Formats: sequence, structure tokens, C-alpha cells
Amino acid sequence: MNKEAFGKLVIDAQESLYRVAKSILYSDEDCKDAISEAITKGFEKLDTLKKDKFAKTWLTRILINECYDILRESKNVEDIEAHTYELGYEEPDSYSELYEAIMKLEVDYRTAIVLYYIEGYKIKEIATMVDSTESAVKKRLARARDKLRLYLEGGLKDEDR
Repeated sequence: MNKEAFGKLVIDAQESLYRVAKSILYSDEDCKDAISEAITKGFEKLDTLKKDKFAKTWLTRILINECYDILRESKNVEDIEAHTYELGYEEPDSYSELYEAIMKLEVDYRTAIVLYYIEGYKIKEIATMVDSTESAVKKRLARARDKLRLYLEGGLKDEDR
């Protein structure tokens, strides 16, 4: 893939990259940082891409790794996730009930849901992106659907996550 094609890929995938980053990170600033870093690393390592048809999957995997790096940099990720609202993060009123329920899921579940249902990746591709097995991805999707159902029906509270 040449640099021009990579530039077009980045432009075409902007919304997709943001949704994936947002499924892992809460802060828009962290999302922007992760996306910028992923694009930079992708550009620098463009010669390592073996098949152009997998370019978006490849870039998404780089982004996921960047998002997890940002999470690791946080001193206590669990504390941050557990007290997100206390730290001043507020969901805009325009977000749907489903989006709010998705954001209450654990990171692994959120990522699987967004990659599968919103971005349309196949389970095999997701397994490659998140460095997991296909059966683990299927299990995460099933558990995430169950938790979403409970959240939306009012049977699962934040503290039950």
C-alpha cells in the first residue's frame, strides 16, 4: 500500500476508528491521542502490511493496542472505570439508552460489541485484532448481550457489573 492509499484509508475510516477507540476509552482526548498514535505508527510501519485488503483491520488492531497502552498508563484502571461519573465524566443527553448500556460494560465486552455489531467485523477478524481466540470472542459477545439485555430491562445495576 502506498502513502496516498493509506491517507485515503485513514480519511474513510475516521468514524470507525473513533467508535473503536471510544469503546475502550472514555475520554475524547484519550481517543484522539490513541487515533493519532495509531495513524502515526501505521504510517511508519506501512511496509509491514502484507495485503492491502486487510489494511483497515491492521490499522484497527494498532489502534486497539494504543488504547490499551493508554489504559495501562493510568495508575488504577479499575478505579477509573468504577468512578467515571465521580471524576466528572458526564454522558451527553443525546446518547441513547443502548449506548449508555454499552459504555457500562467491561472493556473487553464493549470492544467485542462495537467491532462486531457496529463495525461489522467477523469473529475471526476480531480475534486477530484483540489477540484472542474465536471462542473467547464468541463468549464475550454472548456475555455482553446478556448484560446489555439486563441493563436495558433494568435488572442489572452498575454495581453488578
